[in-house]
Amino acid sequence: MPRAMIIVLDSVGCGASADAADYGDAGANTLGHIAEHCAAGKADRAGLRSGPLNVPNMAALGLSGAHLASTGAPLAGVPVPDKPAGEYGCALEISQGKDTPSGHWEIAGCPVPFKWGYFRDRDNSFPPDLVAGILREGGVPGILGNCHASGTTIIDEHAAEHMRTGKPICYTSVDSVLQIAAHEATFGLKRLYELCKTVRILVDPLNIGRVIARPFIGSPEAGFQRTPNRKDFAVAPPNVTILDRAHEAGRAIVTIGKIGDIFAHRNTQTERKAVSNDTHFTMAVETMREMPDGGFAFVNLVDFDTEFGHRRDVPGYAAALEAFDRRLPELQAALKPGDLVLITADHGNDPSWPGTDHTREHVPILAFGPGIAGKAIGKRASFADIGQRAASHLGLAALPAGTSWR
Repeated sequence: MPRAMIIVLDSVGCGASADAADYGDAGANTLGHIAEHCAAGKADRAGLRSGPLNVPNMAALGLSGAHLASTGAPLAGVPVPDKPAGEYGCALEISQGKDTPSGHWEIAGCPVPFKWGYFRDRDNSFPPDLVAGILREGGVPGILGNCHASGTTIIDEHAAEHMRTGKPICYTSVDSVLQIAAHEATFGLKRLYELCKTVRILVDPLNIGRVIARPFIGSPEAGFQRTPNRKDFAVAPPNVTILDRAHEAGRAIVTIGKIGDIFAHRNTQTERKAVSNDTHFTMAVETMREMPDGGFAFVNLVDFDTEFGHRRDVPGYAAALEAFDRRLPELQAALKPGDLVLITADHGNDPSWPGTDHTREHVPILAFGPGIAGKAIGKRASFADIGQRAASHLGLAALPAGTSWR
């Protein structure tokens, strides 16, 4: 039986969606603007990278053609091959929002049919009754932050007071999320997770997508650093996903990175999670070397988003794309006849865009494997087409949404 893997390059969008203006993102283009900066010499950084965006392996699969399908123009400095080695195109999101769960769920064949709840006020973001509930049910003396903020900045601002008082640092963004940062030693990692579980219940009536534990270590003297022990407490997908279909069919499932958290650990089977794109890519290669026939793997590479998109670091983002591309031949070498790999994204996070938040964009699609002929697949009507293509390849029952292009 054939095997399949979906790799989500978290936030690697390829051009503003038609409704991007509704989100304040008209003109955003994560891949396009990175490539333009690189081609113009504006993304050079000593000791890191220089010159045009250097992604020859993804270029051979049709990356520039995917951008062409989205925007009508190829990527600056990245050629469109005469004979692409993969199926390539882009996809539109039909779910509302520009967040991680809805993007991943739609990729998996389950578009979000409802509006998420948000904390829209930039200061005093959380309703007084929610704050009162956190104090009462969570057993904490108060909260710090209570605003829209960058995770690293707000920890630097409040960590010393947090350590002194025991008040957790609570913050949000334009996404449907409530994040809680706490010191692993003075507050305790287990206590942080338990607090997040409590808050997860409290925000359910508000339709908030995720409560995220953001543990950190350090001291006021030495500085503070977030640890890899982040944990997302998400609501479960509202309908069947490709993970459910694979489980029903008795297939082996491996989920890498934060996929388990995003899908509320429903039919995510073997979960593998560490830190960094590089480590998770190694896990992906190992999975394709070991996974039995008929197996399905779902991978999230989050550094593009957390380390470079939100931090508006164009050279760092470009270098991360180049690092992924350099390792891509390792994955290709691990494939067996009949295997299919799909590379895509869940939203955009244009590092050249104002602010620090996600951007509403199309996502690229690159599909390849032994014996899979290269061809343009155009602009797909939903991210769900990606999951449907994988389900069809695996011989699984059809997903609730999406149309396979083969």
